[in-house]
Amino acid sequence: MRTLRRRGVVAMVSTGLAAGLLAACSSGGGTTGVTANPGATSAGASSLTIGISFDQPGLGLKSGNTYSGFDVLTAVYIAKSMGVPEANITWVEADPGDRENLLIDGKVDMVLSTYSITEARKQKIDFAGPYFVAHQDLLIRRNDVQITGPDTLDGRKLCSVAGTTSAQLVTQQYAGKITLTPKSKFSDCVASLVNGDVDAVTTDDVILAGFAAEPQYKGILKVVGKGFSEERYGVGLKKGDSAMVTKVNDALKAYIADGSWNKALDATVGPSGYAIPSPPTPGSA
Repeated sequence: MRTLRRRGVVAMVSTGLAAGLLAACSSGGGTTGVTANPGATSAGASSLTIGISFDQPGLGLKSGNTYSGFDVLTAVYIAKSMGVPEANITWVEADPGDRENLLIDGKVDMVLSTYSITEARKQKIDFAGPYFVAHQDLLIRRNDVQITGPDTLDGRKLCSVAGTTSAQLVTQQYAGKITLTPKSKFSDCVASLVNGDVDAVTTDDVILAGFAAEPQYKGILKVVGKGFSEERYGVGLKKGDSAMVTKVNDALKAYIADGSWNKALDATVGPSGYAIPSPPTPGSA
């Protein structure tokens, strides 16, 4: 994975900002702010069921009957490139521990849920992409001056979501030095941090920044800004469907080439000051 170089992780788009961007990234009749490649080959489907996160501000967020975030915009673009209008997308919550099973059991056609591409996961499902690269970091209470990076985690209580690459990495690299509390959602980890039950939450910087920017956490939480791993986000697909992998990769290449990728990130992430990285190369999953 590629490391995103930046001077420091800054707070990402807040829930309020995400709500303000609903016209740019909503489902159910709203404009997405991106235009599907008119030359893309239709997949022949009249509808798609897509798994996304429901609680990650700026990436995948459900608010009432509206869905917003970069993963949502990316999914809408892919669907349109296959001839499926946004109105014909059914959104399903894809919690980290459920993503592979949703695909294996045929409950969704694809998953876009800050889904890191790993060799272990590729034994069970296929990936298209990557379409974004992030790196793992730490979210802490703003008044904590003891945790300054991964080298200051000895004896600390961390929280992450079970089954994620973030949880696996800290368990392996800091075995015997930390205590890891697994949760089913990152929002639950953030609540534990605010309540003082854990010392830090660890996952991708772009996810952590989104939580730090939420109105209820502004001035309370901060991202350390010293990443210690990289995460390549891919589109999860059912194992063995090579035709679908090709179609999604073609859509992602067009998404980047026609400027829609940058436009989507500018709408959902850019206003926060988060440094937009260079795009990855789809098809290298």
